[in-house]
Amino acid sequence: MAQFRLRIDGRTFRDTRNREVTLRGINVAADAKFPTSPDLPSNKSDHFYEGDDVSFVGRPFSVDEAHLHFSRLKTWGYTLIRYIFTWEALEHAGPGKYDEAWIQHTIQVLRLAKDYGFYVFMDPHQDVWSRFTGGSGAPMWTVYACGLNPRAFPATEAAWVHNTYPKPAEYPKMIWATNYTRLACQVIFTMFFAGKDFVPKAIIDGKNIQDYLQDHFVSACGHLALRIQEAGDLENDVVIGWENMNEPNRGLVGYQDISTIPSEQKLQKGPSPTAWQAILLGSGRACEMDTCDFGGLGPYRSGTTLVDPKGEMAWLPADYDDSRYGWTRDPGWKLGECIWAQHGIWTPSSDELLRKDYFARDPDSGHKIDYEYFTNKWFMSYYRKHKNAITGVYPDAIMFCQPPVLEIPPSLKGTEDDEPNMVFSPHYYDGVTLMMKKWNRYWNVDVFGLLRGRYLSPAFAIKVGETAIRNCFRDQLSAIQREGLDYMGNHPCVFTEIGIPYDMDDKYAYKTGDFSSQISAMDANHFALEGSGVNGYSLWVYTAENNHEWGDLWNGEDLSIVSIDDKLLPSSPSAHGRDQKSASSSTTSSDDRNLNQTLSTTSMSPLRRSNTPAEISSNPGYRAAEAYVRPSPIATVGNVVSYGFDLRNCTFTLALECKDAATEEVSTEVFLPAYHFPNDDIVVEVSSGIWNISIDDADGSMVQVLRWQHDEGKQSMTVKGVKRRQGASVGREEEAPGYLQSCWQSGCVIM
Repeated sequence: MAQFRLRIDGRTFRDTRNREVTLRGINVAADAKFPTSPDLPSNKSDHFYEGDDVSFVGRPFSVDEAHLHFSRLKTWGYTLIRYIFTWEALEHAGPGKYDEAWIQHTIQVLRLAKDYGFYVFMDPHQDVWSRFTGGSGAPMWTVYACGLNPRAFPATEAAWVHNTYPKPAEYPKMIWATNYTRLACQVIFTMFFAGKDFVPKAIIDGKNIQDYLQDHFVSACGHLALRIQEAGDLENDVVIGWENMNEPNRGLVGYQDISTIPSEQKLQKGPSPTAWQAILLGSGRACEMDTCDFGGLGPYRSGTTLVDPKGEMAWLPADYDDSRYGWTRDPGWKLGECIWAQHGIWTPSSDELLRKDYFARDPDSGHKIDYEYFTNKWFMSYYRKHKNAITGVYPDAIMFCQPPVLEIPPSLKGTEDDEPNMVFSPHYYDGVTLMMKKWNRYWNVDVFGLLRGRYLSPAFAIKVGETAIRNCFRDQLSAIQREGLDYMGNHPCVFTEIGIPYDMDDKYAYKTGDFSSQISAMDANHFALEGSGVNGYSLWVYTAENNHEWGDLWNGEDLSIVSIDDKLLPSSPSAHGRDQKSASSSTTSSDDRNLNQTLSTTSMSPLRRSNTPAEISSNPGYRAAEAYVRPSPIATVGNVVSYGFDLRNCTFTLALECKDAATEEVSTEVFLPAYHFPNDDIVVEVSSGIWNISIDDADGSMVQVLRWQHDEGKQSMTVKGVKRRQGASVGREEEAPGYLQSCWQSGCVIM
């Protein structure tokens, strides 16, 4: 077997030369959540319910356009791609019917990613289960399999779905995430993770709905893994790992009283039903409930509202024809009735709640359920099944284990599940900025500390001043990493999602070109990542078709680092040919080369044009690229003790602890973006040895790399570049944008 490009060594990643690898990654891409045919971003409703007859071929982008996107990401210093795909893309036509055309497209794109030298791990993505429950992920047939009628969700508010919202432009921002606590998701996730314990009557094709859904999901992922292996040139060379389900959720498992909002439910927005009210709405009953909004310290009650489905039910009617998908539903599972009524939780004849604590205890042991108990029993049962499906194809696959978001990780340390090829892959977002769509440089909140009960009052969790906020982010990420080590064992930690919203302050940046708030927020997040000591990250997100009007084309989110309405960060590719002694400054001669030397022009195809209103598109900026295009270790001889980039002073620092010396053949490598570190204005100070800066184009893109030969022991480096004023509008006519930028503006793609 060929030597692995990337392997795990305790808490670190190492390459074939035994250097520590720091993974600097990006999620590709947000528009992989919806199909290409028909092209259905979440603001469109045409053919929405024709979910069996769709195609995702062309996601995350076409093969013709892949060179442009991969070259751009490589030039910006990214080495890792979290490759987003959905269960729906694989198995949309019905149970067991795989889309081989989409699989072949995926293999073609992965081969191109290999050409650019990326590490890739596969992410079977979901958000609130499915497009048909307001998010992304599972095929439409899974909703029908659970006995639910997606066409009735708008009336019953079983899910808030952007595609069916009467006025898509007015769809409340971030309300999609509240679908986790509405009927459809509460039912489906309970069935998926714990159907055998809490929904025993839900039998389909002789299986409980838990096994039916899990078996189809992990089999689909296993089928994709098999096809990638059969391709013959991708396993381990480019696809180095697999993640489990994105952001798993417990559904109703562990609710102590379904007639109240759980105290741990920190997200409420819009009409906020209790689980009991959601059940009543799903059966056509009118309910008056609280409405909520989200403030700096979390949700608050903003009023009340009456929701009246006028008798429409979220459940499939009794005469629904199950032959559509070829399954056989057990006679004990009655359509036309609420599944919870069939299990004795309530009685529809009097609308009386009989068992408000039905989900409070484990039916097997009687143990009181909290989220930690759910994670260790039901999540881990699923995770093992998912892992076995992948490792049955890739025995040595790196498994990125993602437990429920911000919950206590599973207790794996010292158990059979504490396997050496596992990575802890949590998510983190600055919730205040994400929900408020505003970067508040004056105060923020230690959300993770609040969740772990570290403060007597939420007021004590408030951090005042931008320095305190940045340190708070760093400390939260460090605490999450430590928690993973304490509970899961000695494994690398990679934050597989972290990012910022760009549409802050009512899209002020889009109207003025001033992205200073986005730069501050992005820089604060990267400061936290660098200072926390984690092994890597994958930033959320790259969306090739993002625009200022609809953002990432999904549920009003706007987190993409690129947009067709903004400019790309200019660069000055150049080569540095002269070795410099330790603690010296450099002013080197340049050998400028245009980027088109590394790309072929054999094929061109037009990119989509923006129809964004001029009010929010006439003042383009660099979209905070100044903050995310930043220096980083690539591979280091020895272990990274610390590293970081001071954006304001354009200074990068790196500290190492080395058992062996770095040589010309095996050197420490650092990515230096040419924008911050142009060839004629770099100052490098090192504790020992010599260094060289060159432009690498071996992987099909122009990447400026510093290579350092140093002694063993404690080593340090400081690199100073050019201080710049950040965030101002750059205008439409900026001179000499560079080759890739020219292609972007002129609407062509270079293969």
